[in-house]
Amino acid sequence: MTPELTALALASLLQVVQFALYAIPANKELGTGYTSSARDREPSRAMSDRTGRLGRAFDNHFEGLILFTIAVVVVTLADQSSAVTAACGWIYLAARVAYVPAYAFGLRPWRSLIWFVGLIATITMTVAALI
Repeated sequence: MTPELTALALASLLQVVQFALYAIPANKELGTGYTSSARDREPSRAMSDRTGRLGRAFDNHFEGLILFTIAVVVVTLADQSSAVTAACGWIYLAARVAYVPAYAFGLRPWRSLIWFVGLIATITMTVAALI
């Protein structure tokens, strides 16, 4: 398995961890009656700021994961794996791991800078596969 595919597999596992980090406190705060419902109405109780941030970090990773997956697929199918693309894969993963606590604890502007590092790593992977 290429380093890029390994980073992608680990990023998918990170998404599962993020789901648990969000779902457990959300269930406690909103109640399982609401979280297991169709959610046709707004919850009668509010989530804490941190739980809301964990939910937004979880959603944000889906967005980043789409672009990262595309980059990994392009690199892999084009057989363009290199030291640069491998490093970018690991940088993306490290940035996503760092992003979760940075968002959960409201670390500004670090959260945005960490997000940007992951985006640049993804873009660099894609461009490296094209040249």
